[in-house]
Amino acid sequence: MPFSDLAPSLSAALAEPRSLALFAAAYALGSVSGSLVLGKLRGVDIRTQGSGNAGGTNALRTQGARFALGVVAIDIGKGALAAWLALRYAPLGDGLSVTAHGYLAAFAAVLGHVWPLWHGFRGGKGVATLVGGLLVLWPFVTPALLLVWGATIALSGYVGLASVIAALSLPLLAWYSDADAPRLWFCVAAAALVLFTHRGNLARLRAGTESRFSRARLLHRWRRG
Repeated sequence: MPFSDLAPSLSAALAEPRSLALFAAAYALGSVSGSLVLGKLRGVDIRTQGSGNAGGTNALRTQGARFALGVVAIDIGKGALAAWLALRYAPLGDGLSVTAHGYLAAFAAVLGHVWPLWHGFRGGKGVATLVGGLLVLWPFVTPALLLVWGATIALSGYVGLASVIAALSLPLLAWYSDADAPRLWFCVAAAALVLFTHRGNLARLRAGTESRFSRARLLHRWRRG
């Protein structure tokens, strides 16, 4: 489906109050940052530590494995919940399919994670929330993404680079699997967003100043918990 055909359907959906409510709810849900919620309980704001990012990698680097696991669980969960709610409650006959509602809601949740309404629009990079949406909407792709992500970390030691390469593989996987239009457009948009949120990592890679997440350091942080 060309974007010129998709745009009128999207405009019609945004004029439907129930669709608009679903997308707004997904954005609000995505704005609940796992690291900042758990950080309040611990009395820390990880945006003032490490890389300054509110995502799982910085949580692991600065607070340890248990904290990071909680962060990732929340961030994956909110993406999954946003997609599930859209599939469950999407209105019919507004020009968009139920599946398209799911992908738009998942993307709205990712946007909420990156620019959280509740936390001064300073959030994470969206990868965990993206994975949560995919677990509901396209679960069979997640093992492939994890394989790409893990292999890149093992070969390079760069978590940010691994996230970018995994995200960029999404449109290719969608294309080669003959995905429908909502899935393909979602994958393209998600890859572009992850590339944007990791622009600092890529700049540091070019400059040779990006931190490697070596296996020794990872195991050290894991043991500390």
